[in-house]
Parts: sequence; C-alpha cells; structure tokens
Amino acid sequence: MAGKFDLKKSKNDKYFFNLQAGNGQIILTSEMYESRASALNGIESVKKNAGDDARYGRLTGKDGSPYFTLKAGNGQVIGQSQMYSGEKARDGGIESCKTNGPGAVTDDQTA
Repeated sequence: MAGKFDLKKSKNDKYFFNLQAGNGQIILTSEMYESRASALNGIESVKKNAGDDARYGRLTGKDGSPYFTLKAGNGQVIGQSQMYSGEKARDGGIESCKTNGPGAVTDDQTA
C-alpha cells in the first residue's frame, strides 16, 4: 500500500496533516495551519520537497533521540518526524519520507 496524507482538524479549529507510510506508521507531522487551504499547500510542499535530501534537517532532541525536519525551498519547516531510537532508524524514516511523500494521496478528514 502506498503512503498517504491524513488531513485533519484539531480541537482548536486548526488544520494539520500526517504523512503515513504504507504500513500506517506516521512519518511526518505538519505544523498547525489556520486554514484548510494552507494545510493543502503544505501537503503540496511536502510532495515537491520530499525527494530532495538537502531539504532534511537531521537533528537530535534534548533527550538525545534523533529526529528530522523537512524544509521548503524558503527554509520554513513543513513537518517534523517522531523521535527515533537511533540515527539508522531516523535515516530510514527520511528514506520512507522520500519514497512515500511525492506520490501520496490525500485523505481529507476535515469534512
């Protein structure tokens, strides 16, 4: 099964999305957006930028856990991963984002 974007609305009426791998695991979570249209633009930005390795920030959390961010061409962070158990796992998450992001369909759950 291919990856997909789940577009959702939060309890405080903001919009966000998750990129899921084919196995249902969440690869990337977006920031909160004020409007549905902005969140859809964020999804398009992930599709456009996911394949470019230079757009990924390989970071380490305060507890030492590796994670990554995906940035748009303007340098703004589009989404952030979960915390991983190690760098190898994080790098696998980046590869999954590269594989699933560009062709993922959108499941709009905001209606």
